[in-house]
Amino acid sequence: MRLSLPDTELAVLVLPGGTDFSYRPFSPVQPSALRMYPFTASIQSVFGPRVRVRQVRYRVYGWNGGQASPMPYARNALEELARDCPDVPIAVVGHSMGGRIAAQLGDDERVTDILALAPWWQFADWRAIHDEARVVAVHGDADTVTRHRRTAKGIAELSERGLDATYIPVPGGRHPMLDHLGLWHGEALAFVAHALDRARVSESVSR
Repeated sequence: MRLSLPDTELAVLVLPGGTDFSYRPFSPVQPSALRMYPFTASIQSVFGPRVRVRQVRYRVYGWNGGQASPMPYARNALEELARDCPDVPIAVVGHSMGGRIAAQLGDDERVTDILALAPWWQFADWRAIHDEARVVAVHGDADTVTRHRRTAKGIAELSERGLDATYIPVPGGRHPMLDHLGLWHGEALAFVAHALDRARVSESVSR
């Protein structure tokens, strides 16, 4: 059953964070999930029916090495969103481990726009992103959990490949994104607005 509304122009998948190793069941009320609800809610509130937003739940809390435990659930969520919103561009928004998942999902050409918030990029995850995607990374320089310099390096490499890739530093910003709230949330809303503009341009060109 297709659930997309006639005026849906963009689908957005929101990807919470997690941790390196843990088989603890993922909970919708754990801090990493709670941290992303305001982003999910504000995107839906600001853009209304033009945007279909869905926040992902994984089975367990950890990445767990080569198992990449969240990836099957993230890819399934992407498939469900694509089925519900056929022929609609998909943007992904991920924080921390969710930023790593976003980069991995970036190998799917249905994903047109990627926002990585303080991403946990390991082993050059950004290299999975396809050449037509737009990528924005926002990272605080006081983050002691994930590495802002690695994020900047990844964005620089993507730019060298020819992608539309932007790095936005948050002076004094820490990993939980509880500081500089206007900046974190403002950049997320600006990201979605830009993705909507790209979707309209793409739609007009294809007609």
